[in-house]
Parts: sequence; structure tokens; C-alpha cells
Amino acid sequence: MVKGIVVQFRRGRKTYTPRHFLIEVEGTSTKEEATKFVGKAVVWTSEGKDAKKINGKISSSHGNKGVLRAIFERGLPGQAIGTEVEIN
Repeated sequence: MVKGIVVQFRRGRKTYTPRHFLIEVEGTSTKEEATKFVGKAVVWTSEGKDAKKINGKISSSHGNKGVLRAIFERGLPGQAIGTEVEIN
């Protein structure tokens, strides 16, 4: 299990995609290192007593600096940006 941080929605200049998120993984700094995570499962867990889990999957790398693109079953809330996810 590897920890990652939700960086941002996948977005363009005037649009954003609510189910797609960019995830930064600790220790990955190149595109080649990031491609080994493609196809793995991602789980985001909310904080609080009603800890909900939202599952997703790593679809591809994003850019050349080791950032990953993940697609979740449902969109994550805006408060998820900056929180941790688990990559299995």
C-alpha cells in the first residue's frame, strides 16, 4: 500500500471533470516511475465518525513529473483536495 495526496480536479481552462483527480505519490518524480501504478485501485476515506470510502482506479500518468490520473466511482467532495489516498 502506497500513500498519495489528492492535488486537484482534472480540469481545463473553463471546465473540470468531477470524477477525475490528479494524485501525487510520494517518491515518484518521473513519468516512467508513475506508469507502474496504472491499473491499481485507489481508496479515499473521509474523516469523521461516518468514515465513507470512495473507490477509484489509476487510469494513466499526467505530465512528466510523476503525477497520476485517477477516476473514482463518484466524485470526491472539494474538501478532499490535499488529503491522503491509499493506492493498493
